[in-house]
Amino acid sequence: MFGIYARRSAVAAATAALAATSVLLTAPTAQAAMPTPVSAATARTYLGQLTVAAEGSSSGYSRDKFPHWITQSGTCNTREVVLKRDGTNVQQDASCAAVSGSWYSPYDGATWSAASDVDIDHMVPLAEAWRSGASSWTNAQRQAFANDLARPQLIAVTDNVNQSKGDKDPAKWLPPRAAYKCTYVRAWVHVKHYYGLKVDSAEKSALQSALNGC
Repeated sequence: MFGIYARRSAVAAATAALAATSVLLTAPTAQAAMPTPVSAATARTYLGQLTVAAEGSSSGYSRDKFPHWITQSGTCNTREVVLKRDGTNVQQDASCAAVSGSWYSPYDGATWSAASDVDIDHMVPLAEAWRSGASSWTNAQRQAFANDLARPQLIAVTDNVNQSKGDKDPAKWLPPRAAYKCTYVRAWVHVKHYYGLKVDSAEKSALQSALNGC
């Protein structure tokens, strides 16, 4: 009987160790993708509720006024959380840096095996937010916006595609992969609506056109 209990104890210990390892590898989040944006119908409703105004000035803007990437859990910052969330088979080292895995970029359909080829895009760019109302926010509010994991505001994408987007709104830039445009504009409106940001007339027109095709 003792042998049976010993084997059971060994199995239990091994199971606990495996569970601990699993928790370590999935921390700090097990979500598999960017939070799902509102539906096209809801996005159209939200868009109608946004204040339309001429785009504000970039005067005084600095990325430093949107503190990121902040620590989310243990040694993991927001970028590392999103890399883990949006990737496949992502392995992280003791400092939470992604050392292996693969990342599919929905903006252009490319897949990457090095985290250095992936940027974390702010769906509504920081400078665009500044010109749309965030210039009047507190630093704490801007930090929350820049690190928002609860809304569809952060997504892992091909670095040079993100760089081509820059701080452009949908009147000037949409993802090159047509299949993702509906998700993109739904997410854009979702974020702007949640944060009470304004849209300019060209931006609203582009969003309406895209949403009508969803």
